Amino acid sequence: MSTTGDSDTIAQHEAERPSTSTNRRQNYGQGFLDTISEGWAERPDTTPPPRDQAAYAAARRARVSAAFPGQRLVIPAGELKQRSNDTDYPFRAHSAFSHLTGWASDSEPGAVLVFDPTESGHEITLYFRERADRTTAEFYSNAAIGEFWIGPRPALAGVAADLGVATAHIDAFASADGDLVVGDDADLTRFVSELRLVKDDWEIAQMRLAVDVTANGFDDIVADLPRIIEHPRGERLVEGVFHQRARSDGNTVGYDTIAASGPHACYLHWTRNDGAVVPGDLILIDAGVEIDSLYTADITRTLPVSGRFTDIQRRIYETVREAADAAFAAARPGVTFKSVHEAAMTVIAARTAEWGLLPVSAEEALDADRGGHHRRYMVHGTSHHLGIDVHDCAQARREMYYDGILEPGMVFTIEPGLYFQIDDVTVPEEYRGIGVRIEDDVLMTAEGPVNLSAGIPRTADEVEAWIARLAPTR
Repeated sequence: MSTTGDSDTIAQHEAERPSTSTNRRQNYGQGFLDTISEGWAERPDTTPPPRDQAAYAAARRARVSAAFPGQRLVIPAGELKQRSNDTDYPFRAHSAFSHLTGWASDSEPGAVLVFDPTESGHEITLYFRERADRTTAEFYSNAAIGEFWIGPRPALAGVAADLGVATAHIDAFASADGDLVVGDDADLTRFVSELRLVKDDWEIAQMRLAVDVTANGFDDIVADLPRIIEHPRGERLVEGVFHQRARSDGNTVGYDTIAASGPHACYLHWTRNDGAVVPGDLILIDAGVEIDSLYTADITRTLPVSGRFTDIQRRIYETVREAADAAFAAARPGVTFKSVHEAAMTVIAARTAEWGLLPVSAEEALDADRGGHHRRYMVHGTSHHLGIDVHDCAQARREMYYDGILEPGMVFTIEPGLYFQIDDVTVPEEYRGIGVRIEDDVLMTAEGPVNLSAGIPRTADEVEAWIARLAPTR
């Protein structure tokens, strides 16, 4: 359904790109103009087999069609977004568009998926700007879409075969008459978000792959710790090492990597990553690889930079792990999503009370109305859904998400933490500047939860052995 709105809605603002400054435009001689369309080999006319996700995407479209009978639905991929002057950010299609088409990292800016109502459901068409042949000026003169500039672009017939959906040129969509929208845009945004709450088999396989590649990225970081420590902005090296793995084995990172060393670990979304990585401190690394299908992992590990935890660091770390294990134990089919968070908070409240950090008992802190004292040291939630978005299904209704019931096929994080700000005088000095988070990606099955990232060391002992194994000179 076409509209304007923020980045979490289906539709995107489609601002026009500013024209390239006229003082940089090239003048082409007549000889160039007379010959540029000649001397090219014929392109092979191949029809690819449907990609693996085509059948799954078709099933998702069928569910959307059934939910909105008689309504015309317009779901855009989005446009390129300007970074500066004539430079764009890398294009990534809107998640709902990719989920419903199966077109992922190779999708085209400006594409639109349209559901036109019929008596029996919908006629579904994917509109996009087909590649222009070399007889057109676009080929060499348009730096935004010309193939001389950006490389080959897909053909209508090839995409139709690849995705198993009818295709047409975007000009045919642009020339359609009148109102494009029938129905409530908010309803569609909500529906396609809730459609992703339970993953199908193909999506689950993609999540496993994203986690596996992310695990390799964490290994890369640990192996490079000696070089990271030597650099005055070692956090940037952590970010760069992980990004190399994300680009070599995936599409990119699923979100800005958090490489937070020392007191920076107490800032929940520290992405400046410009600090030193100092022996004796902890470094909290929150990172995930987005693979070519656009599905992403989201994993956090906290490492002792020197290779060994101090007694205080270990106490805090193992408490966070205890909270994570309690949350995992609470996660079962049929329980509420929020009960996972409640289990983790029970441990956090008990331990911070035991350490004398709370002005009340753990039981009083856990009172829903008058408590919450322990949340000073963990203000975020314990879990969120995960998939094609790092915070997947974000527009789902509360009764389907936080108050919803865990079902087989759901994928979500478990990520408790403890964060003692460097200037927090409510805690002993030896706690200040320590931040710990452990985050795993969990698949719910009929038999119970499966920790997809369990292969990445989790316990304090395992983490120390991990560093000793991959960075033995430390």
